[in-house]
Amino acid sequence: MTQIGFVGLGHMGNPMVRNLLKAGFSVTVFDVVPDAIHLLEKEGAIGATSLAEVAKNADVIFTMLQTGEQVKEACLKENGLFAHAKQNALYIDSSSIEIATTHELHAEAKRKGIAMLDAPVSGGVAGAAAATLTLMVGGSDEHYLRAKPILEKLGKKIVHAGPGGHGQAAKICNNLILGISMIAVCEGFNLGMKLGLDPKKFFEISANASGQCWSMTSYCPVPGLVEKAPSNFDYKPGFMAKMMLKDLHLAQHAAESSGANIPLGVQAAEMYSLFVNEGNGEVDFSGIIKMIGEEPSRDR
Repeated sequence: MTQIGFVGLGHMGNPMVRNLLKAGFSVTVFDVVPDAIHLLEKEGAIGATSLAEVAKNADVIFTMLQTGEQVKEACLKENGLFAHAKQNALYIDSSSIEIATTHELHAEAKRKGIAMLDAPVSGGVAGAAAATLTLMVGGSDEHYLRAKPILEKLGKKIVHAGPGGHGQAAKICNNLILGISMIAVCEGFNLGMKLGLDPKKFFEISANASGQCWSMTSYCPVPGLVEKAPSNFDYKPGFMAKMMLKDLHLAQHAAESSGANIPLGVQAAEMYSLFVNEGNGEVDFSGIIKMIGEEPSRDR
């Protein structure tokens, strides 16, 4: 049986581990929050007390963490994953982090004799729970083919984006579009309601017209229009606003390093920064409609 190690058991990691367990894999788990480990032990996972314990017997190791610094610390510190991984173990990072950090990890993994893929995901908590994520994968053909049967237990669409780092590049570009489009949908609904449009009528029109997009039809920020959208649950994430802000900052850094121009991405980052700084970091990112719907103040 393939032995899997999994580090990072938060909103995304927890349901991903559950799906690996349902698929029949043996999964050893670790998180800095002990309760997160205990929850999955009840589902059949093996709890670990250290990164070394996760790595030492694993054929495949996943990380699903929030920042590049967290991933580097988990992998590269003296008692980290790379120091204890088996030769030719397969390491898959599903975090959304800086491309430069990903390249650094790929280089170190190669030096250590570890196969690596960067495989960030799209689909949010609901997609993780339903195993309908889209996974965008960077790395060699050989490593991708080795990982694909496992990744297929986590998502419905697995795409080999190219060599190492291309998974992260795809995720950054995708979430740049997502952040901008969510703001556009919020502004459209806000203006429509100010003009007296019934939001249900506007949804019926725009969802079937040229304004149609994922933020409209799958994740509508107005309550009562899309059944499973976080807007119906007081904007419980979902995908936290602080994570969207992080990804928009990643897009800015990538644009600066590559010479790309992303003026709407810069504006979106400024708006999400304001939303997060008002205490909404752990609100779903679609909750920004509440800020957009406010009357303008002289302080803004």
